[in-house]
This record gives sequence, structure tokens and C-alpha cells, in this order.
Amino acid sequence: QVQLVESGGGLVQAGGSLRLSCAASGIIFNYNSMGWYRQAPGKQRELVATITSGDSTNYADSVKGRFAISRGNTKNTVYLEMNSLKPEDTAVYYCNAVRRATGVIDWGKGTLVTVSS
Repeated sequence: QVQLVESGGGLVQAGGSLRLSCAASGIIFNYNSMGWYRQAPGKQRELVATITSGDSTNYADSVKGRFAISRGNTKNTVYLEMNSLKPEDTAVYYCNAVRRATGVIDWGKGTLVTVSS
């Protein structure tokens, strides 16, 4: 019924930048918030950044000052601009969104970001 599709992942050198995009396809819902999570090999999935419908943002301490989350002018899209990338940022990055009406959380399938040293 609904799918969040991430794009923009790839291989980048340490210190470089990358921008991830996430867009809804299929049924479009009114979302309270959208965000990015990541999961590195052997680690739990962790929050990276979120943005609410009111454009309030929060970030994991590990990415503050380096990453920026934003919504696109086209609704139900979200971006993650990643700067000063570090090898420890290597992970599969997942987009998610919380539906306003039900609280159901939608997840994307993930996009791999690999940061080389």
C-alpha cells in the first residue's frame, strides 16, 4: 500500500559528503514525522535524525554538526545531507515515517552508505 524508497547511498571517501533522499510511493499519508535510522554491521539500528511536520529536528549526538535533515517541497519526502563523513558512518540507512492518523511506522528498505578511509 505504501513504500518509502531511499536513494543516494554509495561509496564516499572520509571527509566527503553525500545526500540521501527518501520519497513515498503508492498511498501517501500525512506523517507526523519522518526520519533516518542506520544499522552498521554487527550493531543495532539507531536513530540518526528526525524531522516533524512542524520542522522540528533532532539528531544523534554522533552526527550533530555534520548531518542535516530536511523535508522537500514535495510532501512526504525527506533528505539527509551528510558532511564530513567518517568510516564509522558506514551503515545501511533507513528512512521511516510515522503516520498521523494511526501512528503506524513505515520503513524503507535501506540504502547502503560506505565511507572509506
